Amino acid sequence: MPELPEVETVARSLAPLIGRRILTAQFRGLRVLRGADPETMAACLRGRRITGVERYGKFILVALGGGGYLVIHLGMTGRLLLGGPAGKHTHAILTLDRGAVLLYDDSRQFGLLEYSREFPERFKKLGPEPLEVTVEEFRAALRRRKTRIKALLLNQDFLRGLGNIYADEALFRAGIHPLEIASRIRGDRVSRLHAAVAAVLREAIAAGGSSISDYVDAQGRKGFFQFSHRVYQRTGEPCVRCGSPIRRVLVAQRSSHFCPRCQKR
Repeated sequence: MPELPEVETVARSLAPLIGRRILTAQFRGLRVLRGADPETMAACLRGRRITGVERYGKFILVALGGGGYLVIHLGMTGRLLLGGPAGKHTHAILTLDRGAVLLYDDSRQFGLLEYSREFPERFKKLGPEPLEVTVEEFRAALRRRKTRIKALLLNQDFLRGLGNIYADEALFRAGIHPLEIASRIRGDRVSRLHAAVAAVLREAIAAGGSSISDYVDAQGRKGFFQFSHRVYQRTGEPCVRCGSPIRRVLVAQRSSHFCPRCQKR
């Protein structure tokens, strides 16, 4: 599933649409729509000007003139593509002025498209932005949680946008085992983890995200941060620091990759 760096990259690559007007909207797949049928959804978007595109957690918010948002979640295999031919997995086609076309492709249809008149109420329940939370706020939040740190980092109510790839990579950089209890992480280890989360996310954004499956940006370009992964999906390979084989363990039903020597419990 695209995580914060991938969604941020897609949102930035949609910047050319700001100022464009939506002429028509066609929806072919009901599974990806939320809260409206195709005709109602099309009517909500038709004639509206795009005034902004931003990421909120793992969601993309397309702000519309006169108020309201097109809310997009890419799910597992969703793609937003500027131009190109529609295919069998194309579930939405937005035709804009000046010849622009935005396609939403999703082979597994786990993503969503939704029109919201206001800033989505459910977004207010999400945790803080990982790139903005202070170390003091992070420390206080950890102190209250008695769950495994890897599970906590995946909890969108704790930090919004962080996912499996970057939680593994941040824990490795901080030298913290994924099964460590969050409230037991104290002192400099908190500072290291806070810094590692921000650093790995910024580096991944600069690299255009990680293309390990279907992910590309709106221009069809792959990211290349996957070549910088130090533990994620490297089970059995030597640790880049100490040479020990990378191990895998399940945490909250998700695979977690770590070095048993560099990330001791």
